[in-house]
Order: sequence, then C-alpha cells, then structure tokens
Amino acid sequence: MTKSTQNRMSRRGMIRNTAIGLSLPVIVPRSVLGAEGKPGANEQIGIGAIGVGGRASLLLNQLPDDGRIVALCDCNLPRAEAYKAKRQADWPIYAEYQKILERKDIDAVIIGTGEFQRVLPSIHACQAGKDVYAEKPLTLYIREGRVLVDVVRKQKRVFQVGSQQRSMAMNRIACEFVRSGGLGKILEVRAVNYTGPEASPTPPFAEEAVPAGLNWDVWLNQSAFRPYNGQWLGWMRWADFSGGEMTNWGAHGVDQIQWALGTDNTGPVDMWPITEGTNGQVGMRYANGVEIHFILERGPSGGAIFVGEKGKLEVNRNKFASNPAGIAAELLKKVDVAEEERKWSDELALWQAKWHLQNWIDCIRTREKPVADVEIGHRSISVCHLANITRRLGRKLRWDPATETFPQDDEANTLVSRPRRKGYELPS
Repeated sequence: MTKSTQNRMSRRGMIRNTAIGLSLPVIVPRSVLGAEGKPGANEQIGIGAIGVGGRASLLLNQLPDDGRIVALCDCNLPRAEAYKAKRQADWPIYAEYQKILERKDIDAVIIGTGEFQRVLPSIHACQAGKDVYAEKPLTLYIREGRVLVDVVRKQKRVFQVGSQQRSMAMNRIACEFVRSGGLGKILEVRAVNYTGPEASPTPPFAEEAVPAGLNWDVWLNQSAFRPYNGQWLGWMRWADFSGGEMTNWGAHGVDQIQWALGTDNTGPVDMWPITEGTNGQVGMRYANGVEIHFILERGPSGGAIFVGEKGKLEVNRNKFASNPAGIAAELLKKVDVAEEERKWSDELALWQAKWHLQNWIDCIRTREKPVADVEIGHRSISVCHLANITRRLGRKLRWDPATETFPQDDEANTLVSRPRRKGYELPS
C-alpha cells in the first residue's frame, strides 16, 4: 500500500469517527447585498485581531483566503510581536483595541481574548460598524450577554460565536436527528458534570513586577483591581475571571444540547442541585418537560447523551455513537465523505475552525445570520452560568427565559449580573 493511499484511508477513517464541516453559502454579488461600503464578492475582508494569545493565534492561522489580516492588538505587546515575527508579516500592532476599530480598512474583528475581557470590545466593535467573530465562552455573566445581543441587533452586525461544532457536519446531522424526533420522545439528557471555578485566594497573591509590555490594567478589564502576580494569568481557574470548565467545555457541550432540543432562543425553567458543593451535580428542566442532568464523570465533553424512547445517541465533537448501533450507522450515510475529505485533515480535525470562520465571512457578504449567531451563543452559555448559580446557592431555582430573571428571588437575581470596575462599564 502506498503512503498516499494510507493517507486517504486515514482521512476517511477520521471522517467516519469525527465531526466535519457544514456546507457553506455561496458568495453573492455586491449588487445583491444592499450594504454600501461592504466588500464585494471578489474583495478580501479586512480583519483586525483583538487578542493574539494561544486560541486567537489558531484562529488567525486558519483564516480563510478571502479574509486578510490588517492589524493586531494585544494588551501584551511582546506576545503580539512574537506572533507577527512567526508569521513574517508587517502588520501594525496596537496596545489599545480602539485603534483597530478606528481603521477604515478593517471590516471585521476576531476577538480571541478571555471571557472576562470579551464583551466590551465586542460591543465597541459593533458600534464602530465592524462585524465580529468572538470566541467562546461568550460572557462572564448572563446580563452582559443580553446587553451584547441588543447592541448587535441595533447595529445590524454579523456576529459569530466560536462554537465551531455548529460548522461540523456530524454534529449538525446528529442534532437535527434528535430535534426532528428521530429518538422519539426525549426522556433524559445526560451531560458531563463540568467543574466550576475556584474562589480567588484571600489575601490575594503577593505582588510581583509587571512584565515589560503588559498593560495590567487593561488585562484585568472589568474585574476588581489587584496587584500583578503571574498566577492570575491562569485566569480560567478563578471565579473573578471565569466560570471554570462549566463555561469552557460546557460552552460546547451545552450548545449541542440547546441545538438538539431546538431551544436556541430560550433555556430551562427549573434548576436544582443533585449533590452538594461548588462542583456538585445539577439538574435542569425545560418548559416541555425535558430534563438535563449534569452527572457524568466522564463522557462527551463536546456534547451529551440523549436518551429517547427509541434508543440513545451520544453526540461529541466530530463523532457520534448510538445504542442500538443502527441509529448511528444510518446517520453516517448522510455524511458526504468525499466533500469532507476535501475540507479536513487529521491534524486539524479536533480544533479546526476554518469552516466556521468561512461561514462568518460568507455571512458578512450576504448579511445573513451565521450558524452560531450571538443569540445562540448567549443562550447556550447562560445555561452554564445557571448551573454555576445553582451550585452556589445550593437550592432549587425557578428561571424565566423570556425576562432572563429568577421570579421573586432577589438573592438569585443578584447573580445574573456582576459589578464592573470603573472605566469598564457596559453602555447604558
């Protein structure tokens, strides 16, 4: 067997076991767009990068050919300089993202910052007339997500959330199957019991010298000021900056639950602790009676197990499995293997975002909503926030998805929002 034949077989095997990209809309002529000043069908989209860390760099590396990086911004200038050097590019670099938003040659921005740093530049980008690709988790708390959605709608921007499984064919096919009744009535959804964040230490870490080129005030963003210490850079661990794995991997897994249940524009109505503690198991119920149980110690971090009258379907990133096995075998027949071989490689399959970015760029041209629109991203991460709130209060809660409040529960409602540091407030 030749090496090229082995590579083709390897790719084919990857497709049978991993999820793959969506079909993408065609590019239409400028005359159809009705958006004065927008790039035409043969023009590249000018892209500005806000944040050039690890995940952000992966996104920039996978930018489709009809997107063109124009400039970089990072509050840690040496990090941006290192990425620029690695790419052997001549992009200008800014410490303040406002400089990116002032540029007329930038049509859209990719915001790959931490979740506690993400919403304010997203809002300002929309107000500056830029379209946005923002990584997940979209928000640090529920209320800022609603403010963001309102701004996006008011400014008529195209806003894609980095939930790239929405652009993977096997995830789409599996979620459509559940949503259309393929499993019959859904009896239960079993999800990973993602861990939550830890409370910041008291007293805080000892002060250290701020590294050259890092704007510590900008890095802290909305969170309360504290002296610099390198341990804060592991921000995903701490509740001041993150919702922990419940909002990190949970943003992916819960998003698949929302998609499969057809609840992209709403959320659960009841939540309760199953076990005690900040990492306790949580149950939720939707208005139609379907329940989610965050109970799995191991399992599909990028999805969930859907238990229906006709069987079980486990959905994960790039793959699905079923009991009985015939369900998954029939779903696999809907995958266009030849097309997906063209799109995917073994090396990039797990973290691939190119086709999710492509969907965003195509929608910038057509002005349609992308597959992971801001409302979808907001609603999915809100479920994760609700799980952490349930753990924190340790009691049953009632939620109104229409008003995004806890009816007649002042204590719980204080956790829908958070105080923000002066200079980093949300717009009224």
